[in-house]
Amino acid sequence: MANTQGPRAAASTVLAALTRHHGSLSRLLPRAAQQLDSRDRALMSELCYGVCRFYPRLQALVSPLVKKPLKIKDRDIECLLLLGCYQLDYMRIPDHAAISETVAAARQLNKPWATSFINGVLRQYQRQGAQLASHLDDAARLSHPAWLLQKLQQQWPDHWRSIVEANNHPPPMTIRVNQRRYNRGDYLAQLAEADISAIPCLYSPVGIRLEQPCDVDRLPGFRSGACSVQDEASQLVAPLLQPSKQHLILDSCAAPGGKTGHILELAGPSTVLDAVEIDKTRMGRVRENLDRLQMSARLIQGDAGKPEQWWNGAAYDAILLDAPCSASGVIRRHPDIKLLRKPDDLVKLPRLQRELLDALWGCLRPGGSLVFTTCSVLEEENDQTIASFLAAHQDAGCQAIDQDWGLSTRHGRQLLPAIDGTDGFYFAHLLKESSAPGAVPQD
Repeated sequence: MANTQGPRAAASTVLAALTRHHGSLSRLLPRAAQQLDSRDRALMSELCYGVCRFYPRLQALVSPLVKKPLKIKDRDIECLLLLGCYQLDYMRIPDHAAISETVAAARQLNKPWATSFINGVLRQYQRQGAQLASHLDDAARLSHPAWLLQKLQQQWPDHWRSIVEANNHPPPMTIRVNQRRYNRGDYLAQLAEADISAIPCLYSPVGIRLEQPCDVDRLPGFRSGACSVQDEASQLVAPLLQPSKQHLILDSCAAPGGKTGHILELAGPSTVLDAVEIDKTRMGRVRENLDRLQMSARLIQGDAGKPEQWWNGAAYDAILLDAPCSASGVIRRHPDIKLLRKPDDLVKLPRLQRELLDALWGCLRPGGSLVFTTCSVLEEENDQTIASFLAAHQDAGCQAIDQDWGLSTRHGRQLLPAIDGTDGFYFAHLLKESSAPGAVPQD
C-alpha cells in the first residue's frame, strides 16, 4: 500500500508527469492538491512552479552529479533531486530540513532504495554547487531553453535581457474593476479598508495591481462580480473592439472568459455577444465567470475554425480572435512553458492561427473589424502571421493602434513582460473593406 504523500512527493509526481508531457501545471496541480491540506498545497505549488521556473538551470547543475542515468519509471526521483536543489538555492528552508524531507519523500513514493542516492547527490550539491554554477552556459544560467533564448536575442536585441529577467520572476496579481459596479477610486478605497495594499495600473483605466497576491475571497465583492483577476495586458483588448458601438460581436476562443466579461462590461444595451469555445470543460469556466459577473452571452461550444458548424450566417460587426500561441509572453505566469514548448510549435501554431483567421474573416461584415491578439512575444506568431494573412486577403487592412503603451510593430503593437508590469502581449487591429455592394458603413 502506498504511503501518504507529503508536498515534496506530490510535487515530484506532478513534475514527473509534466516532463513526460502528460499535462500542464494548471491541469496536474488541482488533482494532486486534493490529498493535501492547505499549507501543504501551498508548499507543493511553490515547489512545482519554482522548479519549472528554474528548470534549465537546475537540470544543468544536477546532471553532472548523477553518474548513471535514471530509468524513465524513476523520473519522480530525478524530480526530487531538482526539488532538493531548488530548496537549497531559492527557499528559506534550512538546508538540513530541505535534504531530510526530500529524502523522506522517496519513501513516500515507495522507493526506499533511492534515499541514500538522493542524500548523496544533495550533499554533493551543497559542496560543489557554486563551482558547477560557474561553468553554466547562458541558457542554463538564465534558465531558458536554448532555442527560446536565441529567439529572444535575435528578435528583441534591445529588450531580451529584461524579458528573461521578467520571465524568472513571479507575476504580480492584477484585477479589473467592473466599471458597471464601481469606479476604480472607490474600489481602491474598499481594498484599503480590507487592508489590501494596491495601486492603479498604468495603462488600463480599470486595472489595479495588488502589492501582494491574495486569495480572491479577500477581494471585496469578488463573488458578486465587483472585480475579476486579469493581467493589465489582457485588460487592453476589449476596448479595441469598441463594444458600445457594436451590435453583434464574436469572442471566438473565449475561455476562460476574462475578455468575454470585459467586453460585456463595456457593451451597449443592444450589444449581442457570441462566445465560442471548443473545449467543454473550458466553456464551463466561461459560464462560471459570466454567472459571477451576472452577465450573459450566447455560449457556443464549437471549433472557431469551422464556423459552418455553428454560425447562423449573421455577419459580425466585430470579432476578437485571442489566438492559440506559444504563450511565450506569460512564462512568468506559466513557467512550465519552458518544459512544454518546442521549436516546431512555431511552425504548427502560426499555421493554426492562419486557419482561424481565414475561417473567421468570412463571418465579419464589410466595414467590420477583427482584433487579433496573442500572449506571445515571437514574430512567427504575431507580425508574420498578420503579414501572411494580409497578403492573401485583398479586402483586409490594418488599423493603427494609437496608444501610449507597448512598442509599435509593422502590423500591430507589442507589450513585453516586465517585472511589476504587464504580461507579454501582441495586438493587431484588422479592418474589412466596406466597398462591397450593400456594405454597411462602420461606426
